[in-house]
Amino acid sequence: MAATVPQTSVPTSSPTSSPTSPPISPTTSSGLRPGGPPARIVPGPRRPPEGDTRAGWYERVLGWTVLGGTPALLATGIRFDVLDLPSDAGAALLRGPVATGPVALTGRRMRFLVAAGSAEELDGLLDWLEWGGVALDLTALGAGGRITAPIPPGTPPGKSPRGAAVWLRPPEQGCEALLPALPGPGRAAGPSRGKGTAGPDLVRLVAAAATECHRARLRRRTPLREAAGQRFS
Repeated sequence: MAATVPQTSVPTSSPTSSPTSPPISPTTSSGLRPGGPPARIVPGPRRPPEGDTRAGWYERVLGWTVLGGTPALLATGIRFDVLDLPSDAGAALLRGPVATGPVALTGRRMRFLVAAGSAEELDGLLDWLEWGGVALDLTALGAGGRITAPIPPGTPPGKSPRGAAVWLRPPEQGCEALLPALPGPGRAAGPSRGKGTAGPDLVRLVAAAATECHRARLRRRTPLREAAGQRFS
């Protein structure tokens, strides 16, 4: 008689559960588990500011018109005009007795801020001062012009790009009323800022700038002449 082998039933796993996986807790519409700790919100990456950060200082503190771009540009002919001359002539001018307004250095050029509208007077002043027709490398920027915005005063050295424009004599709030300008009714010429005087005299500044530009040009030509003379001596 053959032995009967007892049959055993093998349990089957439910298609909706696993003995090795914990049950999934329900979540709310916001992704939080009921009764669980609040989820940590990870902020997205911060976007760098667009444009040149120095533009805000000029607009906020001085109220000057800033044109877009990097580096930022300052519009001339609105709040001020600019006398533009070589840096060696400008350095000599700063050492002299003539009063100036704010002064910026951009590469090998110096820019002296003067009253708005002064750029239109430069050619006439040079003719009147008998500098007309002389190559001085002295120009002016007025309506429709622009200059590179120098680094605002007080900026740490490490925060300034190498070779950026800088202020040698920085502007202050309201300095437009004290920029060099032509003498007018009720305004005395001269560097003083007392009663009846709005600021330095533009005529004296242009005369001194023309003189220093001419001297600087002669100094730059002298080494060339000396070198030429040594070759033929």
